[in-house]
Amino acid sequence: MKFLLGALLSLACVIPACAQQVAITFDDLPAHGSLPTGQTRLKIADSILATLHDQHLPPVYGFINAAKLEKAPDDIAVLKAWRAARQPLGSHTYTHPSLNDLTTAEFEADIARNEPSLTTLMAGQDWHWFRYPFLREGDTLEKRRAVRAYLQQNGYQIAQVSLDFEDYLWNDPYARCVDKHDDKAIDTLRASYLSTADQYITVFRELTHTLYGRDIPYVLLLHVGAFDAKMLPDLITLFRRRGFTFTTLPEAMKDPAYREDPDIALKYGGAFQEQIASARHIKFPSNTKPYKQLEATCR
Repeated sequence: MKFLLGALLSLACVIPACAQQVAITFDDLPAHGSLPTGQTRLKIADSILATLHDQHLPPVYGFINAAKLEKAPDDIAVLKAWRAARQPLGSHTYTHPSLNDLTTAEFEADIARNEPSLTTLMAGQDWHWFRYPFLREGDTLEKRRAVRAYLQQNGYQIAQVSLDFEDYLWNDPYARCVDKHDDKAIDTLRASYLSTADQYITVFRELTHTLYGRDIPYVLLLHVGAFDAKMLPDLITLFRRRGFTFTTLPEAMKDPAYREDPDIALKYGGAFQEQIASARHIKFPSNTKPYKQLEATCR
């Protein structure tokens, strides 16, 4: 009987439902990073939305900072396009501050200022998913616990990040290279973007296995930048080649691993597993992202 049960479980994990899962999310709507010549914020969003549609991905949350509309009111078209494509929106605070730089009351007030735009845009649908700017959940335990309590009292769920390769690093170099018509440099950016993403898929999976002895449904952090839009089809192909299928943020966050609160104050924050690892005194792998190379590209 035990042999039969084991065989059935092994067979069950061959089916697609057991493939590793990832939920894609985008931060900083309606605008992120430098704008390359010939681009608009709406074109970038439309490109992302077209890829999500063409690749048959499930709904993808975009996290907004509505204060950006004060300087660029026409960018409301980005948020309207996101909703017209039936993609959901959540909160990334109003002005994208670091919790390190504000009092608890100031940070909570900034969250509240984002709500009128979300209420209007989501038109009766639930928008109570919150992502901390810079993934900083509090540099003191007092702040961390107070903001978490505020979020819970106001019906929010925290949209954790469990897979991150700092995709935003490539957006500004790409804009510079477009302006210089440097196609060779853009090819180099493409290669480094994909290789870094591939590396950090492995890094986060290995850390997750160390922490939980298994995979969890991952939540990928991306930004609405021009290079992200250009690279999204290739990135989705990479994930599929690595054996991933795609899920939604709410479905991913149902995994019991996400119920763990590391309850630790970290000045520079971090992805979910980084926080858990810090709380358990487990070292996170060394950072090997190409900061200097990207900073020097197309200067």
